[in-house]
Amino acid sequence: MKEAQFYSKKGTQANCFLCGRRCSIAEGKTGFCRVRKNLDGKLYSLVYGKALTLSVDPIEKKPFYNFMPGSFCTSISTYGCNFSCKFCQNHGISQDFTEGMIGAVPDIEPEVLVERSLKENVEGISYTYVEPTIFAEYALDTMKIARKKGLYNVWVSNGYMSKEAIGKIAKNLDAINIDLKGDNEFYKKMCGNADMDFVMDSIRLFHKKGVHVEVTNLIVPGFNDLEKQIEEIVEFIASVDKRMPLHFSRFFPHYKMPDSPVTPAKAMEQAYRIAKEKGLSYVYLGNFDQGQNTVCPSCGKLLIERHGYSILVSGLDEKGKCVFCGARTGIIMAKTGKNRAKSAK
Repeated sequence: MKEAQFYSKKGTQANCFLCGRRCSIAEGKTGFCRVRKNLDGKLYSLVYGKALTLSVDPIEKKPFYNFMPGSFCTSISTYGCNFSCKFCQNHGISQDFTEGMIGAVPDIEPEVLVERSLKENVEGISYTYVEPTIFAEYALDTMKIARKKGLYNVWVSNGYMSKEAIGKIAKNLDAINIDLKGDNEFYKKMCGNADMDFVMDSIRLFHKKGVHVEVTNLIVPGFNDLEKQIEEIVEFIASVDKRMPLHFSRFFPHYKMPDSPVTPAKAMEQAYRIAKEKGLSYVYLGNFDQGQNTVCPSCGKLLIERHGYSILVSGLDEKGKCVFCGARTGIIMAKTGKNRAKSAK
């Protein structure tokens, strides 16, 4: 165990301010995430060094489409989450675990994790599968070393970290994909009484700090698929930056929602249409057979063609400029020379 950052003591209480829940944790208890525990008035991270995954993934899987296209990263996670989504695809490690299961995971120190990543010849590290905020101490120590070794750092997040945490995270973070799940009613009913406005504030703040931000919205039929709900998300993204990539992802029944229907094709197409009509430059559809390619927002020419995780970069130079019209696209290209995307000559 490692003493946590982002908390204060009041008597025997530990007041955690790592995320938007700001749990007040009694002696011997854990917070909402169940991986930050008060022992003798001090707050400890139970998951420091507990890397459950060390898999190599294409960056597109996260998904990131406008950041280092064609690159690969080591994906790491621990147990725990500060949400309790009813449709979670990783509930086995985010929600359905015990403290004993955490203790059984062998320790992997940040230095070792980075060295393993370098041996895998990947371009970066992705903090993913569960909410990385809940293992912030582990992530922050790893990120500092990774940055010094020339690896990028990306988070796949629900965006529910505190402003204090964002201040430290952003210093060594290259990109973040934040789920903007729905309206406030959706967050309260489906995610464990969370707050949409808090997530939107995080998106604004990361963008302001110069971190590359992409946003994902999982369209769950009957819960967040109304036209006005899609418009609310799209209009918010447009108010921050019309070139911020927005991914609409197709829902499939899972976890506590086994009988819910798959997102209809019409709903996916409607979301795409609304986003483009509202002026967003980069709109993508996930778990769907359309809406995967990247086109230049200035001239409309094809920049990146995708078939699953196989990509063809045909319209970008090494600085991310369109080779047809010379426009700056905002796409961040791999700088290491190890990019495994196919490039059209």
